[in-house]
Amino acid sequence: MITAYLAADGFTEQLAEELGHGGAAETLRHGRLILCEGPPVAAAWAANTWLDCVELPVPSIGSAAQALRAIQRNWEMYAPVHHRRAALIQERLPHVSAKPIVFPTAAPAAPLGSWTLLAPDRMLAAARCTSPFANGEVAFVEDRTGPPNRAYLKLWEALVRLGRWPRPGERCLDLGASPGGWTWVLARLGAEVLAVDKAPLAPGVAAMPGVTWRGESAFALAPESVGPIDWLFSDIVCYPARLLRLVERWRASGLVRTFVCTIKFQGATDHETAAAFAAIPGARVLHLHHNKHELTFILERPFHADRGRLARS
Repeated sequence: MITAYLAADGFTEQLAEELGHGGAAETLRHGRLILCEGPPVAAAWAANTWLDCVELPVPSIGSAAQALRAIQRNWEMYAPVHHRRAALIQERLPHVSAKPIVFPTAAPAAPLGSWTLLAPDRMLAAARCTSPFANGEVAFVEDRTGPPNRAYLKLWEALVRLGRWPRPGERCLDLGASPGGWTWVLARLGAEVLAVDKAPLAPGVAAMPGVTWRGESAFALAPESVGPIDWLFSDIVCYPARLLRLVERWRASGLVRTFVCTIKFQGATDHETAAAFAAIPGARVLHLHHNKHELTFILERPFHADRGRLARS
C-alpha cells in the first residue's frame, strides 16, 4: 500500500518531519509530494493526502486519460515535472470547476482524485483524497473592503472545512481579536461576538451589530466570567504550549461547544505540542491553504443549549 502526502507550498520539511515522527517510511519525494509505504498516518502538514495510491503504466497521453476515466470522473493533476505532458493528459479529462467559492458555502461533495507523472510513462493516482479541493487549495471570492486584515480568509476556510459556521444569535468568543478580522466574519454571519484583546478593534468592526469588546488579556479571562458559548475562536500570537494550556482550561470549564484556534509557531516547528493538540479526543489539526507557519485546531463537543447566554458585561 502506498500513501502520498502533498505538502503546502513552502512546508515540505515540516511535513517530512511530522511523518518521520509518526513512523511513516518515506520511499520517494516528488516535488512537494511525499510517498510512504503503508496506511495513512496523521499528517496535519499535508494539504492533501492521497489514499490507496496505484501506479499505472501510461505509454501515451491517450492511454493515461483513458486509465483515469475508467476509475472515476473527477481528477486534478499535480505536476512538479513533465508539466506539458501532464497538461495534455488533464485536457482530455472532464473539466472540474476551480472557480473561487463564495463564503459561506459547503465544500464540494463530489469525489476528486489526484494524479501525477512520476516519469513520462508512469503515473501515480489516487481516487480518494482527504481534501475536497484541488491539491488542498481553497480560493474564495474575497472582500477587499470590509475586513481590517486578511486573517478572515483562514477563518472562512476553517469553517468551510468544518462544514458549518455560526448562525444568527449563536454566542462566540474571539480571543486576541484585534484588529477584528475574525470578529468581522462572525458578526457578518449574525452571531453575537465577545471580542477580547488589550488592543481595540477597528472602528468599523466595533460598530457592527452584536459585537462587544473587552479590553483585557485573553489569558487572564476567566471562563465563568463569560458563561456558556457556542464557539471559541483564537488567532492569538503565542507559543503553542501556552495556547494548549488556554484550550485545556476552557475545555475543563465545560462551557464551550466548538473550538477553532490557530496554533502559531515561533521559530522551529513544535511538533510535540501539535501532537498534543491532535491527541485531544475528537480534535482535528490541519494546515489550511491560508495558514502560514501555523496549524488550525478544531474541536466539537456536546453542548446543552439551555445553559444560558454569553455574558456581555
